[in-house]
Amino acid sequence: MFVARPLARCQRYASKQSVVLHRKLLVQSQRTFAQTNSRSLRPTDNHPSTSAVAAIQLTPTGESGSAQPQLQSSSSSGGGGGLRDRIARFFSKANITAAPGFNRWWVPPASMSIHLCIGSVYAWSIFNAPLCRELGVVASAANDWTLSQVVPIFSTAILCLGLSAAFAGKWLEVVGPRLVGTVSAACWGGGFLVGGLGIAMHNLPLVYAGYGLLGGIGLGLGYVSPVSTLLRWFPDRRGMATGMAIMGFGGGALIGAPLMEGLLAHFARAPTYLGRLSDVKVMTAETGRRYIEATAGSGGAPIGSGSGWQEVVVATAPELARLRFGSGASTLSEGVYLVGTGSTGAAATFLSLGAIYFIVMMCGSLSYRVPAVGWTPVGWTPPVAAPATTNAGTGSSGAAAQSMISTANVHVDVAHRTPQFWLLWTNLCCNVTAGIGVIGVAKTLMTDLFSSSAGAGGVSPKFATGYVLGISIANMIGRFGWASISDWIGRKRAFAIFFGAGIPLYCSIPYAAQLAAEATSSGVPSTVPLALFCSSSLVIFSMYGGGFASIPAYLADIFGTHHVGAIHGRLLTAWSVAGVAGPLLITNLRHSAWCDAVKQLASVCDPERFQSTFGVPITSLSELITSNSITIQQLLAIAPAGTADPTPFLYDSTMYAMSGLLAIAFVSNALVRPVHPRFHMPPPVITPIQTDSVKALGSIAGGGASAAPVQLKS
Repeated sequence: MFVARPLARCQRYASKQSVVLHRKLLVQSQRTFAQTNSRSLRPTDNHPSTSAVAAIQLTPTGESGSAQPQLQSSSSSGGGGGLRDRIARFFSKANITAAPGFNRWWVPPASMSIHLCIGSVYAWSIFNAPLCRELGVVASAANDWTLSQVVPIFSTAILCLGLSAAFAGKWLEVVGPRLVGTVSAACWGGGFLVGGLGIAMHNLPLVYAGYGLLGGIGLGLGYVSPVSTLLRWFPDRRGMATGMAIMGFGGGALIGAPLMEGLLAHFARAPTYLGRLSDVKVMTAETGRRYIEATAGSGGAPIGSGSGWQEVVVATAPELARLRFGSGASTLSEGVYLVGTGSTGAAATFLSLGAIYFIVMMCGSLSYRVPAVGWTPVGWTPPVAAPATTNAGTGSSGAAAQSMISTANVHVDVAHRTPQFWLLWTNLCCNVTAGIGVIGVAKTLMTDLFSSSAGAGGVSPKFATGYVLGISIANMIGRFGWASISDWIGRKRAFAIFFGAGIPLYCSIPYAAQLAAEATSSGVPSTVPLALFCSSSLVIFSMYGGGFASIPAYLADIFGTHHVGAIHGRLLTAWSVAGVAGPLLITNLRHSAWCDAVKQLASVCDPERFQSTFGVPITSLSELITSNSITIQQLLAIAPAGTADPTPFLYDSTMYAMSGLLAIAFVSNALVRPVHPRFHMPPPVITPIQTDSVKALGSIAGGGASAAPVQLKS
């Protein structure tokens, strides 16, 4: 906020002055042209405002070699003005307009550097477990946050991403990508810093305000900053251009996940170990909390610096096997640990990531360049759209792709009035809801389905982290690969593949869980369930990324390129809705299934063993659930031999719900047709007076030489 407001004021000031000077210059040149008619205007012929205020410069427009007149303030080359003027010039679009001969392939690395940083949001599931045991460290304490409280932080960030993108899309067209990228770096890096303070203080609202709100704004600004820029640099390869722009976002977790895991392990500190449960007298309160006397440690040694009763947690061997403390969890022993004496390393990790991401994103934003007005690649001819009545579902692949491409433009303030906008909004919302809900709990999902006791053969914590990396790779490859394929088969057919193939793939995940449970009960380990789960989910996430990368090109095909950045920003409000609906749906369905599983397991346990283990009768089960003092693994330890582990089936209902969402999106995509001509913007009209003004301005710039026609906005 402290960075965005001054920069925005500077940019508005510079924009207003530029418009005023431009209008004055046009009026003055028109009057002089009418009076002199045959005499060329010179900057020194009683035109102090012309010579001192502005100059016209004929600039070759890059690879096409054509020339276009450009207005520049004389103070921009003279180095004068105050600090506010210098800042405004530094961030202005004119200052980052590419010089003749600029290689357009330098632009994608700048956009990818920003998207790789903000794309680390897809590795959020790495933080789920540490934040859920921030106080207990090795197990969740009574005051620790639950998964249902932690996952919505991710949802809040995605919500703010969509809302800020809706605003930033139109703002980007005015101020350019450099200023938007700079504000994005400040918000994303600052969000991590504020979130880290919230974790250190165990203040959940502060974490929401930092990572969720401030960081989410940085996500939205950083996400839209390169899209329209690359579409203008690569009009001949729209799908590939948006794939390059958004590929880094999908691959952010590829770098972010191991970085986060490494920092968490580096900063983590194990809590105080009190001894085995059989050697320590632990008392369970009516609320379900577990305590121990301050002098009741193993051997009667004093505990901590306090007195009286202190809260403890009991960690089992399977729970400890999932943890990493420096060299690993091999030094941790099963038993009782004192609450509040260790650290998960989450706070320090947040602070470190905030500084790293800010530096990298600033380097990327300062490297942005935009093409000159009217620039086109050498040898490229704009496509000619087929009539609006063409059936996009018939004919060859190339003809189908061309039939959906419009040469007309739709204004950003009119686009939302068309049915095509809301059909595409539905496509994006359903696709993202289905994918993002799983991404937010990816590592938790893997460990639940294939933990050492639940899965056939089990998976290690490193394998689960590798699965998160695999998701990132599939997401990244899908964004570039599917977007490039859509250039050939057409965007509509590409989305039909995403939704049609996604339905059976989501349904295959419960089937893989069933196979894993059967293999475990039979005692014959099998890798088939794990392979089926990994292959299905990786294909799902490749198409998830492909949908994100193809949607800007889909919008450009339907609404034209003139306002595609702003329209894309408004369409991303679907991401906001999906960012809340997806994680909320999956966590609520999982929590409901988990509670049912705990109650089912408790009903088959011996009441005496239950009371000796948890310190309260089985009638107090609800209090134990509320205080996070009971787990499925603890119940399985006292359940009758041969009791099946219900953990792999916690996500069955969720996956079937995701399949239903993709079915809705499939129908929505099938209804997309070209926009009716009544919504198109009228073509620009150049009047004789405007033509004379352009000639006069060309005379000022070139000493009488005529300038190339100016492409006027309608």
